[in-house]
Amino acid sequence: MKKIVLITFAFFQILMANAQCGIKNNAFQGGEFLAYDLHFNWKFVWLKVGTATMSTVKSKFAGKDAYRTSLITRGNDRLDNLFMMRDTLLSYCDENLNPLYHRKGAREGDRYYVDELWYTYPNTNCHVKMHAITSRGEHKWQDKEYKDCVYDMMSIFLRARNFDASKMKEGDVIPLPITDASSLKNSWLKYRGKETFKIDGTKEKFRCLVFSFIEHEDGKNTELIRFYVTDDANHIPVRLDMFLSFGSAKAFLKSYKGVKSPLTSKIK
Repeated sequence: MKKIVLITFAFFQILMANAQCGIKNNAFQGGEFLAYDLHFNWKFVWLKVGTATMSTVKSKFAGKDAYRTSLITRGNDRLDNLFMMRDTLLSYCDENLNPLYHRKGAREGDRYYVDELWYTYPNTNCHVKMHAITSRGEHKWQDKEYKDCVYDMMSIFLRARNFDASKMKEGDVIPLPITDASSLKNSWLKYRGKETFKIDGTKEKFRCLVFSFIEHEDGKNTELIRFYVTDDANHIPVRLDMFLSFGSAKAFLKSYKGVKSPLTSKIK
């Protein structure tokens, strides 16, 4: 499943103190756990095809305090008949959400591949060491350095949860360059305004902020994911609409615990 889902463990050089790629974290804390049901559109019918879980804990990376966030998606037999999906993503960020390490291990269809990224920040630049294991088992390494900050799918998601939307207007865009183990993508978030969302099978209803994640590739702009996050300090994703090469999928929040702040977006 392309770029959605949002990972194992490696060491690298300690993050330098002059890094400026972070953002103050007001949205989440260690101990947060979110669970989702996955649905896929098949011949105009929405089928439940799997689950996803996202967890964040306080941890250490290279001896420094860090957040470790993991995202695991698992398709069931229904989805396996169409498209096997076994994605595991791992991200380490420091307490200011500067990305430190990212890993994605994915079985998508008949392909299995791994992307790994190590971040350092020499002379206020952003240096990324990249390791890819292709579906053919080839190991590819490269190093790239950027004057501006770059992110991966997990760190960009944690960063986006901390944006202050109180001054945003519908249609505003936020540039967010994203990289995998092969190339840098020109991508951004677009603010779409506010909507109300009810969690299926429950009485819980939330006021939500809506964002689109858009990527420019091959001369055109493509919306990859549309996020619905609670309109409160937590910015919990309660719904994700995913536009895939082989169809459309949705993720709906099923349960949550360990959230940092009161859920003031809940409609009573």
